Amino acid sequence: MGLLFTHMENYTFRPRWLARLTSAVLVGTIHSEETHPISRLLIRVYEPVCAWSLRWKWLVLAGAVAIVALTVPVFGRLGSEFMPPLDEGTLLFMPSTLPGISVTEAQRLLQTQDRIIKQFPEVQSVLGKAGRAETSTDPAPFSMAETVIVLKPHDQWRPVDTWYTDWAPRWLEPSLRRVTSDRLSTDQLIQQMNDALKLPGVSNAWTMPIKARIDMLTTGVRTPVGIKIYGANIKEIERIGTEIERVIPSAAGTRSAFAERTSGGFFVDFNWKREELARYGLSMDDAQMVVMSAIGGDTVTTTVEGRERYGVNVRYFRDYRSNLDQLRRVMVPVMDGKMQIPVGQLAEVRLVPGPAMLRNENGMLTGYVYVDVAGRDIGSYVTEAKRMISERVTLPAGYSLAWSGQYEAMERVRARLNIVLPITLMLVLMLLFLNTRSLVKTAIIMLAVPFSAVGAIWLLYALGYNMSVGVWVGLIALMGVDAETGVFMLLYLDIAYDEARREGRLRSAGDLRDAIMHGAVKRIRPKFMTVAVMFMGLVPIMWSVGAGADVMKRIAAPMIGGIFTSFILELIVYPAVYEIWKWHFGLKHELALAPVPPEGA
Repeated sequence: MGLLFTHMENYTFRPRWLARLTSAVLVGTIHSEETHPISRLLIRVYEPVCAWSLRWKWLVLAGAVAIVALTVPVFGRLGSEFMPPLDEGTLLFMPSTLPGISVTEAQRLLQTQDRIIKQFPEVQSVLGKAGRAETSTDPAPFSMAETVIVLKPHDQWRPVDTWYTDWAPRWLEPSLRRVTSDRLSTDQLIQQMNDALKLPGVSNAWTMPIKARIDMLTTGVRTPVGIKIYGANIKEIERIGTEIERVIPSAAGTRSAFAERTSGGFFVDFNWKREELARYGLSMDDAQMVVMSAIGGDTVTTTVEGRERYGVNVRYFRDYRSNLDQLRRVMVPVMDGKMQIPVGQLAEVRLVPGPAMLRNENGMLTGYVYVDVAGRDIGSYVTEAKRMISERVTLPAGYSLAWSGQYEAMERVRARLNIVLPITLMLVLMLLFLNTRSLVKTAIIMLAVPFSAVGAIWLLYALGYNMSVGVWVGLIALMGVDAETGVFMLLYLDIAYDEARREGRLRSAGDLRDAIMHGAVKRIRPKFMTVAVMFMGLVPIMWSVGAGADVMKRIAAPMIGGIFTSFILELIVYPAVYEIWKWHFGLKHELALAPVPPEGA
């Protein structure tokens, strides 16, 4: 597009002052590489570096291999996760307790937790919910509560001391805050809330509303890590779950672990006495309807309040149905309402233990163990937890474990990347070969991949990022960028080599070195501009804050670090590799076979 609005020659139309002004703006002064101010500075810096690289080419090559080798252990220390945390501005607190909790106790527990949470100055509002609606998409019992916590904007959170707190002026703090926040972090706030909400018999779990819904829809597990126990006997499943619950907290990073008590529910059982029912002329349906209406309630009408509709449910007051003695006193009308007989005379009323909720997956009974992880990546945590469970928990025949949650999504992504990465690499190799028509040139260009991996991995390690889908997207994009810069560097070396060959200036190793110096040093400005433009597009992403910034930073970080080291190593290593290739596999043999000119010629 720039060529459409620029000219190589000055404008000559009238008036002349306007032509001179237009030429100054649209044409300007075109400098040669030797006179351009930026080129002169770059050449002055890079020329001795390139000369040193060509003089010690084997040392340079060995040093590059050593740098790549030193990066391999660092890559092994990077953690792994499915996706980086996306700050939604809200938190979802999901405590679990033992089954059998009453409605009154669940309400009291929610109110207590809400009061504690609202005391934190970062909280704008809090709303807790226990039980479930009349839908099969949210089978949550009273023992599983959900509390949505809406947080204030992050700049209103409590301040914390940082490295610039004591000396930075106020006008500089907004800029430094983008590098290191001087406010309480979300993880620190969650940890403080978790410490304040350690109530007896309650296991805490923290996540975010959107993330929790996606996780529960895809895996059925609301915590970062979940263990699914498959088997045929519900009591044995519960035993295995409680054993895992005792073992797994010793793994570093475990914030909480809770195994479902599948057989801990209680049911009110009415064992009707058929002789008594017959004595008073009652059928089983009549007796059941009385119990259902008096205890469960019966919707008798609907009240209309503007556009809202509310069902009117009639049943006994809570004080008349809160325990077994009161249930036995529920009156059953007989003989057309002339008499009323207590339920205790017609039936045996008792509490019967049984499973509160049964799960069925893959045709087998299933129990869940919820594990909340903090301060550690999911991949290394699951690796350690698997080892601990295999050593301390014995599974009977016919029972198996499956790791779910974010780890399940990580395994799916890993399997997909095992296909995507080789295909991407093959496509890059194919396009490079079609462009260069040389296997050697293709291999030289692909040297940029390990060079870029050095910077990408070290920057990820310095920033404390884990390997995730976002990071892998950045690494895949980095492969294409590396190929571009490698082609650019090799192109100017080939141009300088072919030009010297046509002019007959390649008569010794020194002539080859001069040609490589010309191709590498005199064309440093376009190479530098290519990398500088990429940096100008990527660095602002690392400066961003707000929702979505964490994901974008994971994509941009490997590209920024990779482009930097790839460019530096290409400038140093490529000339040395190019000289070794052209001298030892081409020019040296040509000069040895060339006829020796006669003396005095």
